[in-house]
Amino acid sequence: MGDLYALDFDGVLCDSCGESSLSAVKAAKVRWPSLFDGVDSSLEDWIVDQMHIVRPVVETGYENVLLVRLLLEMKIPSVRKSSVAEGLTVQGILDNWFEIKPVIMAEWDEIRDPLIDLFGKVRDEWIDNDLAGWIGANRFYPGVPDALKFASSKLYIVTTKQSRFADALLRELAGVAIPVERIYGLGTGPKVEVLKKLQSMPENQGLALHFVEDRIATLKNVIKEPELNNWNLYLGDWGYNTQKEREEAEGFPRIHVLQLSDFNGKLK
Repeated sequence: MGDLYALDFDGVLCDSCGESSLSAVKAAKVRWPSLFDGVDSSLEDWIVDQMHIVRPVVETGYENVLLVRLLLEMKIPSVRKSSVAEGLTVQGILDNWFEIKPVIMAEWDEIRDPLIDLFGKVRDEWIDNDLAGWIGANRFYPGVPDALKFASSKLYIVTTKQSRFADALLRELAGVAIPVERIYGLGTGPKVEVLKKLQSMPENQGLALHFVEDRIATLKNVIKEPELNNWNLYLGDWGYNTQKEREEAEGFPRIHVLQLSDFNGKLK
């Protein structure tokens, strides 16, 4: 018997909020150049600061681009096109993003896939032009690189990040080589389906199954699937979640709220 750990990437292994926020600002300038005509560096800095606060609502990277524009519309009435921006607060975004997102996408006439492509393209260009700068905008959580390097458990990455970016950061920043076939990124299907696939693989039979996430919504999706009853579920309290979400997690017998030091110890 051994252990298999399926690990989310952003908010569990890597604090990528600085990089994703800066990439989102770059992408928003490409997508809506006229909106940023009068935007100075201090306003950009304010947007990036707010992005750290609203980060818990992001499920997939392209949503960062929408949040940048929404924060801009909240701040500058003259560029406002969304009906929800007036009077909206950062707390309002945290509380209501699930309802806000479809409204602004419709009002801005945006489609998910082109925004995903744009966000990836902006990151690729940043990496090509300034790899050190891109890597430096990310950081692994304390102790995580060593925990990954010396893990006695079988590790998989299950993330909504595009696989190539997760792989680059693991290699270049953490100094960890996880086989690419064990990195399930954006486009490999919903996380619940990836977990079903992992547990059905012949080579994983007999292993104790563990899934570590920082989004309670994802863990609740796992609980809804009877097929996934054998997974031990963990919410990383150091990741992109709120106090309210951590308290909610305590109400689910299957979800263990995990601290970073305990997580690093489990992998080793």
